[in-house]
Amino acid sequence: MTESDHPPSSVASGDPVAALRHAILTRGRVEGTLLKVDDFLNHRVDPEIMSGIGSAFAARFPLPDLILTAEASGIPPAMAAASVTGVPFVYAKKFLGPGDRHAFGRDVVSPTRGIEYRVEVGRRVLGAGLRILVVDDFLSGGRTAEALGEIAEEAACEVVGLGFVVEKSFAGGRERLEAHGWRVDALTRVGSLAGGMIQLLD
Repeated sequence: MTESDHPPSSVASGDPVAALRHAILTRGRVEGTLLKVDDFLNHRVDPEIMSGIGSAFAARFPLPDLILTAEASGIPPAMAAASVTGVPFVYAKKFLGPGDRHAFGRDVVSPTRGIEYRVEVGRRVLGAGLRILVVDDFLSGGRTAEALGEIAEEAACEVVGLGFVVEKSFAGGRERLEAHGWRVDALTRVGSLAGGMIQLLD
């Protein structure tokens, strides 16, 4: 689907996913292999779109006890979902290298950024038995989301699902996460960025 395939009337219908798709097609841009949506999603944040994202996540997943994400770009959609559902959210902090911290943690290699970092969640904020929904802005290779899911399970919590605003369907992240037996859903799925054109899947 291209911008010309997506009529403005669908945005006016009150459908938050349609509004998100419209924003991606009209305000997103392709830089190499990257889809940049920092005009409205993960740098400059559009509050109307973000509010709709929270509502869409709430409609797609059972009510969790807590929403888990990672700093920094996962914070806006996680906060939006928390505001709609009324449950708290926790964001994992990222560190370069090990440290003496009382936390659950995993090391993550980012092929896109070419670095290895550590995501950590304080042990005192993850109580055993909590039902956890993992939320993030992008699903690409799935390594950060996998780390969050593993942290939740190490804390004896149940992962009820992993929700993403945008999924690059060709990057293999969904398969990585579903191999753990986790439910994965994305509000929008990108089929291709070939030729600098954003193609969304229906």
